[in-house]
Amino acid sequence: MSCTVLESEEFGGRIFPALTIDNYPGLPGISGADYCEKLRAQAESFGAELKNQTVSSIEYVDNLWQVKTTNNSLYIAPAIIYAAGEKQRLLDIPGETEFIGRGVGFCAACDGALFRNKEVAVIGGGDKALDDALTLSRMCSAVHLIHRREEFRGFAGSVAKVKQTPNITLHLNRIAKSVNGARRVESITLCDTNGDNEEILNISGLFIAVGSVPLTALCAEIAELDEQGYIIATEDCKTSQPGLFAAGDTRQKPLRQLITAAADGAVAGKAAADYVALYKG
Repeated sequence: MSCTVLESEEFGGRIFPALTIDNYPGLPGISGADYCEKLRAQAESFGAELKNQTVSSIEYVDNLWQVKTTNNSLYIAPAIIYAAGEKQRLLDIPGETEFIGRGVGFCAACDGALFRNKEVAVIGGGDKALDDALTLSRMCSAVHLIHRREEFRGFAGSVAKVKQTPNITLHLNRIAKSVNGARRVESITLCDTNGDNEEILNISGLFIAVGSVPLTALCAEIAELDEQGYIIATEDCKTSQPGLFAAGDTRQKPLRQLITAAADGAVAGKAAADYVALYKG
């Protein structure tokens, strides 16, 4: 079977800028760029055709999927694996994007060990922010949890644990105004919700936990989505449409990490191959 991979940015997705990957089995300490290059080389060695093109539309016509791109290319296939992932909801403050992978991160479970015995901050007020703060408190010297409101939105039990953890300091009714540093994160500037009463918080790492946005706009009219916009798919990665499979962070699932995305790829690849074989009769 032939396989074409369409990618609008770097092959490998959001893991590409990571300085170090420590939660993928067998490859401790590898950089995101090196991992993605190995991934790409291996896929191409088995015959996958990788193209830097941006998909503009997906349609189901006469039992086949038609995929159009912004450069007017058209691809037709019996099966599609949709693995566009998600994008992090950002704070939209100076320094934020410049320091992604250089102190700014989004997954405490993935990158927390990089800041062992150092001082870090977490921004957010939901379950993820609370869980990230607790995770980091076990390895970092101090954790600053910053939330723009007086009360947290997360699970009450997690809130209680956070308040009882001695090395977690709460900064309520506060927002981040900028991320500062030379080559890496060195501090953040905080202020109140009116933009007043600034203070500098010296930290080595900043974890942003204000939610993610699934990149599923192309599937909005062709697949069943949950309330957050993630594709609803069974454990074999099948969606509500025949021949359309969802893998990785784009689908509804309890854990979104590199290893679960890779597992989805294996499952979706097998399911798609079985579907194409059946389609061809």
